[in-house]
Amino acid sequence: MTKKEIVKTISDETGLNQQQIKQVVQKTFDSIVQTLVEEGRIELRNFGVFQVRPRAARKARNPRTGRQVEVPEKFVVSFKPGKVMEERVNAIGTTPLAQAIRDAVASGQLEVVSEDEEGSMVDESLGESEAGTQG
Repeated sequence: MTKKEIVKTISDETGLNQQQIKQVVQKTFDSIVQTLVEEGRIELRNFGVFQVRPRAARKARNPRTGRQVEVPEKFVVSFKPGKVMEERVNAIGTTPLAQAIRDAVASGQLEVVSEDEEGSMVDESLGESEAGTQG
């Protein structure tokens, strides 16, 4: 779903002008980003928590040349869904969307990612860890 689709959906459901809805949606996104930049964390009850986390410097391989390159430390935004969101998303297990996700994983169009014991994201298809990220 795109921002434009979000605006249209809200407009259709509320009967409010799309231009006004677009300004409110954009201001909401801008406020989230600004709060992350200034405070590093924003908690939206029943939705989830966005948090800025450092990602450690690491060595990677340039896929075109095969040469090893240094990737510097950077800051990334992680998201941990709230309880309500987790429950609703987990409930899709028997829906056509769930089957489409399974099919995308099986065909290699989507990678399976899980958390290791330290909360780092692990790409199970490669067995590598991205230290410092959490989803």
